[in-house]
Amino acid sequence: MRVLAGPAVLDGDLATPAAAQGVVLFAHGSGSGRHSPRNRQVAATLGGAGFATLLLDLLTLEEEAADRTSGCFRFDVELLAGRLLATTDWLTTEQHTAGLLIGLFGASTGAGAALLAAAERPERIAAVVSRGGRPDLAGPALSRVRAPTLLIVGALDPQVLELNRAALGRLGSEASLEVVPGASHLFEEPGALEQVAELAVGWFTRWLAT
Repeated sequence: MRVLAGPAVLDGDLATPAAAQGVVLFAHGSGSGRHSPRNRQVAATLGGAGFATLLLDLLTLEEEAADRTSGCFRFDVELLAGRLLATTDWLTTEQHTAGLLIGLFGASTGAGAALLAAAERPERIAAVVSRGGRPDLAGPALSRVRAPTLLIVGALDPQVLELNRAALGRLGSEASLEVVPGASHLFEEPGALEQVAELAVGWFTRWLAT
């Protein structure tokens, strides 16, 4: 799929199982995109559970090239959130997803953008899951988030865990923190990403399933 977000045209992969019970839009993290094997693995598990998924490149090819050398875009959560909002609006009109409740799955810096977007679209974004995320990047907007939010952090990722514990008390919504034992920031340890996927399925089933 191609999504128009202001002057940018974003490439995405939309998967829609029959009788989808909600749609999950992925917000990738630093230096990543829709081909991220970790996000694709989580998306496959969500698809198996009956959710539509949209894996999206939040940056254009030119922006990705600039970001690889300078990192100038990956922490621009306002830009990324704006593109998530444009895509959220698009999902409400796309024939395969119109009428479905929308969830956001954010990883690393993408989680900050997802929470910022959720604060701006409380009537459309029904749930958020953050994997190894940087919710602190959403700043004061955390208190305006109304979507139930699940923060998932690896036990071996102490700095990010501390940031998530601090953010938990600032969120304006129902929120929960799950710490995955033996997992580092990228959840590369055996079984760690499977735990993330199952936690995400449980959260989105609770809040998106219609």
